[in-house]
Amino acid sequence: MHDILSKAGLRAEMLGRRAAMRPEERSAAARRVRDALLSVPEVEMAGTIAAYASIGDEPDTRSLLFALWKRGTYVLLPVLLPDGDLDWASYEGPDSLVPGARGCLEPSEPRRGPGAIAGADVVLVPAVAVDRTGMRLGRGGGSYDRALARVGPAILTVAPLYDGELVEALPSEPHDRRVRAVATPSDGFVRLG
Repeated sequence: MHDILSKAGLRAEMLGRRAAMRPEERSAAARRVRDALLSVPEVEMAGTIAAYASIGDEPDTRSLLFALWKRGTYVLLPVLLPDGDLDWASYEGPDSLVPGARGCLEPSEPRRGPGAIAGADVVLVPAVAVDRTGMRLGRGGGSYDRALARVGPAILTVAPLYDGELVEALPSEPHDRRVRAVATPSDGFVRLG
């Protein structure tokens, strides 16, 4: 129970920091994160990347998604299912996105099934914070922990973050899944673990 309370407190603190950022700070940070990710060899060579359309104060992924799509990468985006699991559908440019559950933009393309993430060469995962071992703190719904359980151990999983969100240690629970790397505005791409 203590870890759950600790996670809730950390989540609130980190989200408060994001909310306090000026829009121009967020935009500049998103550009640096995008540029760092686009230069990672695994991202450059990936045929398929599972990603997400950012919402709210998350590091903006719109220009990253567009750049990946324009270079010919097959991009999968999540579609939130009623049970909280994630289905996946292909991103066919910004006009292919429609409002979905919980304010998320989702592809209007046919769904590929929850297991489609297993075919990705790289997986980009939203996070509120990540620690040096790759433990990820999300929004608390468990959707991405379930999705990451379908991803093989050799697949590069990356969380785009703002500066200050890569921390020394996070509380965890048995169902929590790690990521293998993060991308931050100041440090660029950082492998973990």
